[in-house]
Amino acid sequence: MRQTRQIDSASGRKPQSDGRLHSRLTGVKRFRIQLEYLFVVAIKNGWRMNRRNILVGAGGALLLAGAGTFAWKSAVGSMADYRNHAGRLRARLPQNPEVVDLIRFATLAANGHNTQPWLFRVEKSVIEILPDHSRRTPVVDPDDHHLFVSLGCAAENLLIAANASGRPGDLETAEGKSGVRFRYSDGQARSEPLLAAIPARQSTRAEFDRRSLPAADMKALEQAGAIPGVRMVILAERQQIDGVRDLVIAGNSTQMADPAFVRELKQWLRFNPRGAMAAGDGLFAAASANPVLPNLLGGIAFERFFTIEGENDKYARHIGTSVGIAVFMSERDDEAHWIAAGRACQRFALTATSLGVKHAFINQPVEVARLRPELAALVGESGKRPDIVMRFGYGPVLPYSLRRPVEAVMVEV
Repeated sequence: MRQTRQIDSASGRKPQSDGRLHSRLTGVKRFRIQLEYLFVVAIKNGWRMNRRNILVGAGGALLLAGAGTFAWKSAVGSMADYRNHAGRLRARLPQNPEVVDLIRFATLAANGHNTQPWLFRVEKSVIEILPDHSRRTPVVDPDDHHLFVSLGCAAENLLIAANASGRPGDLETAEGKSGVRFRYSDGQARSEPLLAAIPARQSTRAEFDRRSLPAADMKALEQAGAIPGVRMVILAERQQIDGVRDLVIAGNSTQMADPAFVRELKQWLRFNPRGAMAAGDGLFAAASANPVLPNLLGGIAFERFFTIEGENDKYARHIGTSVGIAVFMSERDDEAHWIAAGRACQRFALTATSLGVKHAFINQPVEVARLRPELAALVGESGKRPDIVMRFGYGPVLPYSLRRPVEAVMVEV
């Protein structure tokens, strides 16, 4: 029987047949393979990866393949979509926020590798923040120190957001029990100067601009880290900063020489907007001022260009452009005090954000155990275990990291 062809009355065009659509999709896949092949050849022939070469190389490959930007976007996704998605995750609290809104703000806290190693359990007038051990990073954090610091960061965000929404309360950590409990009651909403900084905060893995901070702002940062059970030391003299730089480079060299460390890190890398949005976690390339690439190319580029020398040079430049370094040390080396250290560093980071000051973590001297005594001695705290190291200064705004949906981090009672 003869098939009648229909014509779209609005456009006058013949509808695309299933066969033609399949052919187009097959062509896109073929182009993606060709594009990836061109990059692989370029990389294997010594092509250096930087932002300009990525753009020029991609443009040349696109011209050669004749497929335009459509296929490239199909491989990496859209930065516009990424920014919109990040904006929704970081939207302001609604006028009458629910508990889930408070938890969303809690999850915007700093955390190692953006693993988001937390779970939230809600009971009557209680919100518990529990460790999610399925998101451990056992190579870089074998005793879960950073995991519990991350819980403290989330707890500080939760406390601020709850107070601002008319749910004043207190944070509790019980000896022998993992995690932290926030017990609240209904009350008057409080003015919280750091509330607006929660969605705006980010760890800025880039060079800063060397500008000095006003004395009043430096004083505010010193006061921000004052949490019971935690001491913070700010290093602003260049000789002290250079001393931390040397420890960071020594720690980075040790870590990158360990194949297990490199494998673990690679598991949490997200090379393009599409992959980052699908996962909702991990370290997004553009958030570290790196170019976005299809997954296959990103993995190849990582293997070739992620070198000890290159990373050490990067950290030296980053620290060299910072105006100060904050080192946090808790009174005792246990989970409750690691949580307290997290609260202190989160409050410091939010205060910096409210002042227009950027920050980034440089925790290598904490993560490599043999370097901890040297760092403690450098800040005048011999015998203590340093918890967190952060550099700060004025710097650029980079794409924000993502978070998983609130429902993914909530557990039933």
